[in-house]
Amino acid sequence: MTLLLLEALGALLLLIFIVWWTMFSGRRKGELPESVEAEKQAAARQQEPPASGDGPGDGSAPR
Repeated sequence: MTLLLLEALGALLLLIFIVWWTMFSGRRKGELPESVEAEKQAAARQQEPPASGDGPGDGSAPR
C-alpha cells in the first residue's frame, strides 16, 4: 500500500512539474506585463481583415 501511495505522489509531482514548466518556461519573471499584452492585442486587431458578409464562409448561402 505504501508503494502505491509513493507512486501516486510521484505521479502528482511529475504532473505539477510539467504544468509549471509549460506555463513559465522561456519567461524570466512569469507572465508578460500588461503593456506588452495590450500591444500584442492591438497588433492582432490591425492584421485581421475586415469582416464582410459576401464571403463563402459567412453562412448566409443556402446549401
